[in-house]
Amino acid sequence: MTAPRTAAVDDALRRLEQTEPEIRAWVRVDPDGARAAAERAPDGPLRGVPFGVKDIVDVAGLPTECGTSLRRGRIAAHDAWLVDRLRHAGAVPLGKTVTTEFAYFQPGPTRNPHHPAHTPGGSSSGSAAAVAAGVVPLALGSQTAGSLTRPASYCGVAGYVAPVGAWSMRGFAGLSPSLDAPGLLATRVSDLARAVEAVDGTRAEEPQSPRILVWPGTELTDVAPEMLNALHRTRQALAASGAATDDLGTQASTSALADAHATVMAYEAARSLATEHAEHAAHPGALSAPLRDLLDRGRGTPEADYRAALEAARTARARLLELLSDADAILGPAAPGPAPHGLGATGTPVLSRPWQLLGLPVVTVPGHRDPRGMPLGLQLVGHPDRVARLLGAAARAEEAIR
Repeated sequence: MTAPRTAAVDDALRRLEQTEPEIRAWVRVDPDGARAAAERAPDGPLRGVPFGVKDIVDVAGLPTECGTSLRRGRIAAHDAWLVDRLRHAGAVPLGKTVTTEFAYFQPGPTRNPHHPAHTPGGSSSGSAAAVAAGVVPLALGSQTAGSLTRPASYCGVAGYVAPVGAWSMRGFAGLSPSLDAPGLLATRVSDLARAVEAVDGTRAEEPQSPRILVWPGTELTDVAPEMLNALHRTRQALAASGAATDDLGTQASTSALADAHATVMAYEAARSLATEHAEHAAHPGALSAPLRDLLDRGRGTPEADYRAALEAARTARARLLELLSDADAILGPAAPGPAPHGLGATGTPVLSRPWQLLGLPVVTVPGHRDPRGMPLGLQLVGHPDRVARLLGAAARAEEAIR
Protein backbone atom coordinates (compact mmCIF):
# COMPACT_ATOMS: atom_id res chain seq x y z
CA MET A 1 0.00 0.00 0.00
CA THR A 2 1.41 3.41 -1.00
CA ALA A 3 1.93 5.91 1.83
CA PRO A 4 -0.09 9.11 1.44
CA ARG A 5 1.76 12.15 0.16
CA THR A 6 1.20 13.84 3.50
CA ALA A 7 2.84 11.01 5.51
CA ALA A 8 6.05 12.91 6.34
CA VAL A 9 4.08 16.04 7.26
CA ASP A 10 1.74 14.03 9.50
CA ASP A 11 4.74 12.40 11.21
CA ALA A 12 6.31 15.82 11.78
CA LEU A 13 3.09 17.18 13.29
CA ARG A 14 2.86 14.22 15.67
CA ARG A 15 6.47 14.68 16.76
CA LEU A 16 5.90 18.42 17.16
CA GLU A 17 2.92 17.79 19.43
CA GLN A 18 5.11 15.58 21.64
CA THR A 19 8.12 17.91 21.88
CA GLU A 20 6.81 21.46 21.58
CA PRO A 21 5.50 21.90 25.16
CA GLU A 22 9.08 21.57 26.41
CA ILE A 23 11.25 22.72 23.49
CA ARG A 24 9.15 25.68 22.22
CA ALA A 25 10.87 25.87 18.84
CA TRP A 26 7.91 27.06 16.76
CA VAL A 27 6.23 30.46 16.43
CA ARG A 28 3.47 29.25 14.15
CA VAL A 29 2.57 25.92 12.56
CA ASP A 30 0.40 25.63 9.46
CA PRO A 31 -0.92 22.03 9.37
CA ASP A 32 -3.56 22.58 6.71
CA GLY A 33 -1.23 24.58 4.49
CA ALA A 34 1.53 21.97 4.86
CA ARG A 35 -0.79 19.08 4.01
CA ALA A 36 -2.14 20.92 0.98
CA ALA A 37 1.41 21.75 -0.16
CA ALA A 38 2.44 18.10 0.25
CA GLU A 39 -0.47 16.94 -1.90
CA ARG A 40 0.58 19.17 -4.79
CA ALA A 41 4.37 19.05 -4.30
CA PRO A 42 6.32 18.41 -7.51
CA ASP A 43 8.34 15.22 -7.98
CA GLY A 44 11.62 16.82 -6.94
CA PRO A 45 14.53 15.43 -4.92
CA LEU A 46 12.93 16.60 -1.65
CA ARG A 47 9.38 15.45 -2.45
CA GLY A 48 7.22 15.72 0.68
CA VAL A 49 10.07 16.66 3.07
CA PRO A 50 8.73 19.07 5.73
CA PHE A 51 10.96 21.97 6.73
CA GLY A 52 10.96 24.76 9.30
CA VAL A 53 11.43 28.41 8.37
CA LYS A 54 13.22 30.90 10.63
CA ASP A 55 10.83 33.74 11.38
CA ILE A 56 12.83 36.37 9.54
CA VAL A 57 12.11 34.53 6.27
CA ASP A 58 8.92 35.03 4.27
CA VAL A 59 6.44 32.25 3.58
CA ALA A 60 3.48 33.47 1.53
CA GLY A 61 0.36 33.83 3.65
CA LEU A 62 2.16 33.57 7.03
CA PRO A 63 3.40 36.38 9.28
CA THR A 64 7.10 37.26 9.39
CA GLU A 65 7.47 38.76 12.86
CA CYS A 66 11.27 38.69 13.41
CA GLY A 67 10.97 37.90 17.10
CA THR A 68 9.55 41.33 17.96
CA SER A 69 6.14 42.74 18.81
CA LEU A 70 6.86 45.61 16.41
CA ARG A 71 6.15 43.30 13.46
CA ARG A 72 3.23 41.35 14.88
CA GLY A 73 0.80 40.21 12.19
CA ARG A 74 2.92 41.27 9.17
CA ILE A 75 1.72 38.79 6.53
CA ALA A 76 4.13 37.91 3.72
CA ALA A 77 2.75 38.24 0.20
CA HIS A 78 5.39 36.04 -1.42
CA ASP A 79 7.80 33.23 -0.58
CA ALA A 80 11.43 34.10 0.04
CA TRP A 81 13.80 32.95 -2.71
CA LEU A 82 15.09 30.05 -0.63
CA VAL A 83 11.60 28.89 0.32
CA ASP A 84 10.65 29.01 -3.35
CA ARG A 85 13.70 26.92 -4.33
CA LEU A 86 12.86 24.27 -1.74
CA ARG A 87 9.22 24.16 -2.85
CA HIS A 88 10.37 23.56 -6.42
CA ALA A 89 12.41 20.62 -5.11
CA GLY A 90 9.24 19.21 -3.55
CA ALA A 91 9.82 20.23 0.07
CA VAL A 92 6.97 21.53 2.24
CA PRO A 93 7.12 24.41 4.76
CA LEU A 94 5.59 23.25 8.04
CA GLY A 95 5.63 26.65 9.74
CA LYS A 96 7.80 29.37 11.27
CA THR A 97 10.50 28.73 13.88
CA VAL A 98 11.58 30.97 16.74
CA THR A 99 14.27 33.57 16.16
CA THR A 100 15.86 36.11 18.44
CA GLU A 101 14.70 39.73 18.19
CA PHE A 102 15.60 40.98 14.69
CA ALA A 103 18.03 38.01 14.53
CA TYR A 104 20.31 39.58 17.16
CA PHE A 105 20.96 38.57 20.80
CA GLN A 106 17.68 38.81 22.74
CA PRO A 107 16.61 35.16 23.25
CA GLY A 108 13.27 33.68 22.36
CA PRO A 109 11.57 30.94 24.42
CA THR A 110 13.31 27.98 22.73
CA ARG A 111 15.18 25.42 24.84
CA ASN A 112 17.95 23.02 23.94
CA PRO A 113 16.50 19.57 23.15
CA HIS A 114 19.51 17.87 24.77
CA HIS A 115 18.95 19.68 28.07
CA PRO A 116 16.09 22.19 28.37
CA ALA A 117 17.95 24.25 31.00
CA HIS A 118 20.58 25.16 28.39
CA THR A 119 20.40 27.67 25.54
CA PRO A 120 19.91 26.41 21.98
CA GLY A 121 21.97 29.39 20.76
CA GLY A 122 20.79 32.16 18.51
CA SER A 123 19.39 33.48 16.26
CA SER A 124 18.47 30.37 14.27
CA SER A 125 17.60 28.75 17.59
CA GLY A 126 14.14 27.48 16.71
CA SER A 127 15.30 25.93 13.45
CA ALA A 128 18.23 24.13 15.10
CA ALA A 129 16.06 22.88 17.97
CA ALA A 130 13.28 21.72 15.62
CA VAL A 131 15.79 19.57 13.71
CA ALA A 132 17.49 18.32 16.89
CA ALA A 133 14.12 17.38 18.41
CA GLY A 134 13.35 15.22 15.37
CA VAL A 135 10.35 17.28 14.24
CA VAL A 136 11.73 18.15 10.79
CA PRO A 137 14.82 16.88 8.97
CA LEU A 138 15.51 20.31 7.46
CA ALA A 139 15.12 23.95 8.48
CA LEU A 140 16.07 27.39 7.21
CA GLY A 141 18.38 29.71 9.09
CA SER A 142 20.63 32.67 8.43
CA GLN A 143 23.92 34.02 9.71
CA THR A 144 25.25 37.52 10.31
CA ALA A 145 27.76 36.65 13.05
CA GLY A 146 27.32 33.13 14.46
CA SER A 147 23.55 32.88 14.09
CA LEU A 148 23.50 29.44 12.45
CA THR A 149 26.86 27.85 13.25
CA ARG A 150 26.48 28.29 17.01
CA PRO A 151 22.96 26.80 17.39
CA ALA A 152 23.95 23.93 15.09
CA SER A 153 26.87 23.21 17.42
CA TYR A 154 24.84 23.58 20.62
CA CYS A 155 21.95 21.43 19.34
CA GLY A 156 24.07 18.75 17.67
CA VAL A 157 22.91 19.17 14.07
CA ALA A 158 24.58 19.87 10.73
CA GLY A 159 24.54 23.42 9.39
CA TYR A 160 25.43 25.16 6.14
CA VAL A 161 26.05 28.89 5.71
CA ALA A 162 26.17 29.88 2.04
CA PRO A 163 28.90 32.25 0.83
CA VAL A 164 27.74 35.83 1.24
CA GLY A 165 26.04 36.82 -2.01
CA ALA A 166 25.79 33.28 -3.42
CA TRP A 167 22.14 32.76 -2.44
CA SER A 168 19.54 35.49 -2.71
CA MET A 169 18.42 37.23 0.47
CA ARG A 170 15.09 38.13 -1.16
CA GLY A 171 12.38 37.62 1.44
CA PHE A 172 14.80 37.69 4.38
CA ALA A 173 14.70 40.47 6.98
CA GLY A 174 18.36 41.45 6.97
CA LEU A 175 20.53 43.10 9.60
CA SER A 176 23.86 43.79 7.87
CA PRO A 177 24.01 43.59 4.05
CA SER A 178 27.76 42.91 3.92
CA LEU A 179 27.47 40.00 6.36
CA ASP A 180 23.99 38.43 6.04
CA ALA A 181 23.81 34.99 4.43
CA PRO A 182 21.08 32.34 4.19
CA GLY A 183 21.66 28.79 5.34
CA LEU A 184 20.23 25.39 6.18
CA LEU A 185 20.16 23.04 9.16
CA ALA A 186 19.74 19.29 8.85
CA THR A 187 20.17 16.11 10.85
CA ARG A 188 23.40 15.01 9.14
CA VAL A 189 25.87 16.41 6.63
CA SER A 190 24.53 14.03 3.96
CA ASP A 191 21.03 15.49 4.42
CA LEU A 192 22.50 18.98 4.25
CA ALA A 193 24.34 18.17 1.03
CA ARG A 194 21.16 16.79 -0.53
CA ALA A 195 19.32 20.02 0.29
CA VAL A 196 22.13 22.25 -1.03
CA GLU A 197 22.12 20.30 -4.30
CA ALA A 198 18.35 20.74 -4.54
CA VAL A 199 18.69 24.50 -4.05
CA ASP A 200 21.52 25.35 -6.45
CA GLY A 201 22.76 22.15 -8.09
CA THR A 202 26.03 21.89 -6.12
CA ARG A 203 26.83 18.19 -5.62
CA ALA A 204 29.16 17.23 -2.76
CA GLU A 205 32.55 16.07 -4.01
CA GLU A 206 34.69 14.23 -1.50
CA PRO A 207 38.37 14.88 -2.17
CA GLN A 208 40.59 11.80 -2.45
CA SER A 209 43.34 13.17 -0.21
CA PRO A 210 41.98 16.33 1.39
CA ARG A 211 44.22 18.94 2.95
CA ILE A 212 42.78 20.44 6.11
CA LEU A 213 44.11 23.48 7.98
CA VAL A 214 43.43 23.20 11.71
CA TRP A 215 42.52 26.27 13.77
CA PRO A 216 41.84 26.03 17.53
CA GLY A 217 40.39 29.56 17.87
CA THR A 218 42.13 30.13 21.19
CA GLU A 219 43.38 33.60 20.22
CA LEU A 220 39.76 34.79 20.17
CA THR A 221 38.36 33.28 23.36
CA ASP A 222 38.80 30.57 25.96
CA VAL A 223 37.92 27.31 24.24
CA ALA A 224 36.76 24.52 26.58
CA PRO A 225 39.14 21.57 26.99
CA GLU A 226 36.45 19.15 25.79
CA MET A 227 36.06 21.16 22.56
CA LEU A 228 39.82 21.21 21.98
CA ASN A 229 39.89 17.47 22.64
CA ALA A 230 37.12 16.96 20.06
CA LEU A 231 39.13 18.99 17.55
CA HIS A 232 42.29 16.98 18.28
CA ARG A 233 40.52 13.63 17.96
CA THR A 234 38.92 14.66 14.68
CA ARG A 235 42.28 15.77 13.33
CA GLN A 236 43.77 12.41 14.24
CA ALA A 237 40.88 10.52 12.66
CA LEU A 238 41.12 12.55 9.46
CA ALA A 239 44.86 11.92 9.26
CA ALA A 240 44.23 8.20 9.76
CA SER A 241 41.78 8.30 6.84
CA GLY A 242 44.42 9.74 4.52
CA ALA A 243 43.88 13.48 4.91
CA ALA A 244 46.80 15.87 5.26
CA THR A 245 46.41 18.17 8.28
CA ASP A 246 48.44 21.30 8.94
CA ASP A 247 48.14 24.12 11.46
CA LEU A 248 46.58 27.33 10.19
CA GLY A 249 48.74 29.27 12.62
CA THR A 250 48.49 33.05 12.65
CA GLN A 251 47.99 33.43 8.89
CA ALA A 252 44.33 34.45 9.23
CA SER A 253 44.77 37.30 11.78
CA THR A 254 41.43 36.30 13.25
CA SER A 255 41.52 38.70 16.22
CA ALA A 256 41.68 41.74 13.94
CA LEU A 257 39.00 40.24 11.70
CA ALA A 258 36.64 39.64 14.63
CA ASP A 259 37.01 43.29 15.62
CA ALA A 260 36.40 44.44 12.05
CA HIS A 261 33.30 42.24 11.87
CA ALA A 262 31.86 43.89 14.98
CA THR A 263 32.44 47.33 13.45
CA VAL A 264 30.77 46.45 10.15
CA MET A 265 27.83 44.75 11.85
CA ALA A 266 27.08 47.64 14.20
CA TYR A 267 27.45 50.33 11.51
CA GLU A 268 25.24 48.54 8.99
CA ALA A 269 22.64 47.35 11.50
CA ALA A 270 22.03 50.90 12.67
CA ARG A 271 21.32 51.98 9.11
CA SER A 272 19.53 48.83 8.00
CA LEU A 273 17.02 48.87 10.84
CA ALA A 274 16.46 52.59 10.35
CA THR A 275 15.46 52.09 6.70
CA GLU A 276 14.04 48.56 6.40
CA HIS A 277 12.40 48.43 9.82
CA ALA A 278 11.56 52.06 10.45
CA GLU A 279 8.89 51.11 13.00
CA HIS A 280 11.60 50.57 15.62
CA ALA A 281 12.53 54.29 15.53
CA ALA A 282 9.03 55.26 16.63
CA HIS A 283 9.06 52.71 19.48
CA PRO A 284 12.64 52.46 20.78
CA GLY A 285 11.35 51.25 24.15
CA ALA A 286 10.08 48.09 22.46
CA LEU A 287 13.65 47.05 21.63
CA SER A 288 15.80 45.01 23.99
CA ALA A 289 18.81 46.55 25.71
CA PRO A 290 21.33 44.50 23.66
CA LEU A 291 19.79 45.66 20.38
CA ARG A 292 19.63 49.29 21.52
CA ASP A 293 23.31 49.07 22.48
CA LEU A 294 24.20 47.68 19.05
CA LEU A 295 22.33 50.47 17.27
CA ASP A 296 23.86 53.15 19.50
CA ARG A 297 27.31 51.74 18.81
CA GLY A 298 26.61 51.69 15.09
CA ARG A 299 25.32 55.26 15.02
CA GLY A 300 28.46 56.35 16.86
CA THR A 301 30.87 54.54 14.52
CA PRO A 302 32.66 56.97 12.16
CA GLU A 303 32.34 56.15 8.48
CA ALA A 304 36.14 56.10 8.23
CA ASP A 305 36.27 53.22 10.75
CA TYR A 306 33.63 51.34 8.79
CA ARG A 307 35.51 51.82 5.51
CA ALA A 308 38.75 50.71 7.16
CA ALA A 309 37.06 47.54 8.43
CA LEU A 310 35.76 46.73 4.95
CA GLU A 311 39.24 47.29 3.48
CA ALA A 312 40.77 44.99 6.11
CA ALA A 313 38.21 42.37 5.12
CA ARG A 314 39.07 42.68 1.42
CA THR A 315 42.79 42.30 2.08
CA ALA A 316 42.33 39.34 4.42
CA ARG A 317 39.87 37.64 2.06
CA ALA A 318 42.41 37.69 -0.77
CA ARG A 319 45.02 36.14 1.53
CA LEU A 320 42.63 33.45 2.82
CA LEU A 321 41.36 32.55 -0.65
CA GLU A 322 44.95 31.98 -1.72
CA LEU A 323 45.43 29.63 1.25
CA LEU A 324 42.18 27.83 0.47
CA SER A 325 43.17 27.35 -3.16
CA ASP A 326 45.66 24.78 -1.84
CA ALA A 327 43.50 23.42 1.00
CA ASP A 328 39.99 22.00 1.14
CA ALA A 329 38.90 23.55 4.42
CA ILE A 330 39.82 25.15 7.71
CA LEU A 331 38.72 22.97 10.63
CA GLY A 332 38.00 24.55 14.00
CA PRO A 333 35.54 24.73 16.89
CA ALA A 334 32.08 26.00 15.98
CA ALA A 335 31.58 27.39 19.49
CA PRO A 336 33.82 27.76 22.55
CA GLY A 337 32.21 24.73 24.20
CA PRO A 338 28.86 23.09 24.86
CA ALA A 339 25.69 25.15 25.18
CA PRO A 340 25.91 27.30 28.32
CA HIS A 341 23.47 26.76 31.16
CA GLY A 342 20.59 29.20 31.28
CA LEU A 343 18.13 30.73 28.81
CA GLY A 344 18.89 34.42 29.35
CA ALA A 345 21.71 34.56 26.77
CA THR A 346 22.57 32.72 23.55
CA GLY A 347 26.34 32.32 23.87
CA THR A 348 29.13 34.10 22.02
CA PRO A 349 29.47 34.17 18.19
CA VAL A 350 33.13 35.20 18.28
CA LEU A 351 34.45 32.03 16.60
CA SER A 352 32.29 32.72 13.54
CA ARG A 353 32.95 36.45 13.21
CA PRO A 354 36.19 36.27 11.13
CA TRP A 355 34.79 33.86 8.55
CA GLN A 356 31.47 35.68 8.21
CA LEU A 357 33.29 38.97 7.64
CA LEU A 358 35.13 37.31 4.75
CA GLY A 359 31.88 35.90 3.32
CA LEU A 360 33.13 32.30 3.31
CA PRO A 361 30.94 29.17 3.27
CA VAL A 362 30.81 27.16 6.49
CA VAL A 363 29.60 23.66 7.35
CA THR A 364 28.98 22.70 10.98
CA VAL A 365 29.69 19.01 11.62
CA PRO A 366 27.95 17.28 14.55
CA GLY A 367 28.89 14.10 16.37
CA HIS A 368 31.01 14.92 19.42
CA ARG A 369 29.58 15.12 22.97
CA ASP A 370 31.00 16.31 26.28
CA PRO A 371 30.96 14.01 29.34
CA ARG A 372 27.40 15.15 30.18
CA GLY A 373 26.16 14.26 26.70
CA MET A 374 25.92 17.86 25.42
CA PRO A 375 26.79 18.32 21.72
CA LEU A 376 30.08 19.79 20.54
CA GLY A 377 30.10 20.93 16.90
CA LEU A 378 33.09 21.61 14.69
CA GLN A 379 33.09 23.97 11.71
CA LEU A 380 34.74 23.63 8.34
CA VAL A 381 35.34 26.88 6.46
CA GLY A 382 35.90 26.71 2.71
CA HIS A 383 36.51 28.59 -0.52
CA PRO A 384 33.34 30.18 -1.96
CA ASP A 385 34.08 28.71 -5.39
CA ARG A 386 34.67 25.19 -4.01
CA VAL A 387 31.54 24.49 -1.99
CA ALA A 388 31.30 20.98 -3.47
CA ARG A 389 34.69 20.04 -1.99
CA LEU A 390 33.80 21.71 1.31
CA LEU A 391 30.66 19.58 1.60
CA GLY A 392 32.67 16.50 0.71
CA ALA A 393 35.32 17.29 3.31
CA ALA A 394 32.57 17.83 5.89
CA ALA A 395 31.04 14.43 5.09
CA ARG A 396 34.48 12.90 5.55
CA ALA A 397 34.92 14.67 8.90
CA GLU A 398 31.50 13.48 10.08
CA GLU A 399 32.39 9.91 9.15
CA ALA A 400 35.73 10.25 10.95
CA ILE A 401 33.91 11.46 14.08
CA ARG A 402 31.55 8.48 13.90
